[in-house]
Amino acid sequence: MIFALISAFVFGCHENEGPPSITVTDIDGNVYHTIKIGTQVWMVENLKTTRYRNGDLIGTTNPVTLDISLEEAPKYQWAYGGVEDNVEIYGRLYTWYTVTDSRNICPEGWHVPTDSEWITLINHLGGEVVAGGKLKEKGLDHWRSPNTAATNKSGFTALPGSYHTIYGLFGEPGGYSGFWWSASEGNSNDGWGIYLMHDLESANRITDIKGDGLSVRCVQD
Repeated sequence: MIFALISAFVFGCHENEGPPSITVTDIDGNVYHTIKIGTQVWMVENLKTTRYRNGDLIGTTNPVTLDISLEEAPKYQWAYGGVEDNVEIYGRLYTWYTVTDSRNICPEGWHVPTDSEWITLINHLGGEVVAGGKLKEKGLDHWRSPNTAATNKSGFTALPGSYHTIYGLFGEPGGYSGFWWSASEGNSNDGWGIYLMHDLESANRITDIKGDGLSVRCVQD
């Protein structure tokens, strides 16, 4: 435990942001570092769990390319491309229905951010036009060139986990984009989220089809 706390402190400290308060473990035993950004505390990695907080399984499709567009409220998770080795770095992709299930997808004391909580983060980092660069991991280890304006000044360490569509297709591989859900509904078909791109400095709010699979970051209650 002492080692974990020390590791979290070293991993999470970044210029102009506070040190992490804790490491967090999900129901599957995955450990996440945390970082304080402004008034909020965020996980530094994308969510990886295959179970809700109460232990219930979050299923996946068989095959991973199954078209689920006719399902009323699909609740699934996917490893990118169906390759479990991708989960360690990029986390899993979840439908909005999974993200907002009352059984909770984040560990105790944490939740999926609302649209307004994403806006708070983005505004703290200077607004949509420049926040993306402060959120993205620096360098080209995971993001494709040019990884525009990426400084990771916030310590958020956003990675390009891509997405999974309701029609069973995965988005482009190779570091082009990252998409994250909020828990806020846009309309009967769409939920709010944000996206970052390899060639943009901005952090952009979007609405996306609720049955699509996007990444999840948890924020502290």
